[in-house]
Amino acid sequence: MFGFFKKNPLKELQREYKQKSEQAMQIQRSGDLRLYATVVEELEAIEQKISQLTA
Repeated sequence: MFGFFKKNPLKELQREYKQKSEQAMQIQRSGDLRLYATVVEELEAIEQKISQLTA
């Protein structure tokens, strides 16, 4: 009955992926490659979760 109040995990992960990718771009522009590498790893983990949900 109240299923429309539940958040869609796929949309939530896509929103998080978009935010992290923008953050990664800004970090890369600033020149901090170590921090950029850690954010890219987080992006890859989010991408794997998205692919698991869509499969």
